[in-house]
Amino acid sequence: MSPTPNTHIKVRGLSVNYGTKRVLTNIHLDIRAGNVYGVIGPNGAGKSTLFKSILGLIDYNAGDIEVLGDEIDDVRKQIAYVPQKDEVDWQFPATVRDIVLMGRYPYKKLLQRISKEDNAIADDAMNKIGILDLANRQIGKLSGGQQQRVFIARALCQQADIFFLDEPFVGVDITTEEKIISILKELAKAGKTILVVHHDLSTVESYFDKVILLNQRLIVYGDTETTFTQANIAKAYGPQLTILHKTGLI
Repeated sequence: MSPTPNTHIKVRGLSVNYGTKRVLTNIHLDIRAGNVYGVIGPNGAGKSTLFKSILGLIDYNAGDIEVLGDEIDDVRKQIAYVPQKDEVDWQFPATVRDIVLMGRYPYKKLLQRISKEDNAIADDAMNKIGILDLANRQIGKLSGGQQQRVFIARALCQQADIFFLDEPFVGVDITTEEKIISILKELAKAGKTILVVHHDLSTVESYFDKVILLNQRLIVYGDTETTFTQANIAKAYGPQLTILHKTGLI
């Protein structure tokens, strides 16, 4: 796969099995810089699996993936990842500052110390996300929304080119959610690529420039205005669509 201008991620023919169960089938994507992408689909659609495949965190059965024109291991420090909350050990004895500063580790040699500049970058990231006053707090003693903000601040501290955020708004109040989206949009304007697994369909049109609709296969992807249609949503969600209407999520 040869890189095309402004394309940060290329996925060709990606298929993933968990044991005998097929989770993703023949996915083809071109993810372009300067956009906030919403990765949308029902539970079990393979959204997190797509992230983990691109990030090289799981093996896949078929396909090719290119990130920033290279293999993922050669560009990993340029990739920031905010995992789902339940994948984090919140009892780990670390402060907010400790976690945020992990964003600087990819730039450090073995045993190299954190510098004043690193701490300044961490302070700026925490300030942007509104948690600077929590810098010395143990992560296990934070609220769910505060914990989410810590990992988003770590991603900002990394100053990456591509940001993967897997359900970043779980447990976050609407004010913080809107602040995070504002920051993500500013990053996109600066040429970064943002991918967000998201469930609240009522906010998709205002949050995302582009949408990737998945349900084990790629339903459609492209500009939100032309892609996030009732017909495409129905293809992705099938029988779950009635439930979404009743719960006010669409």
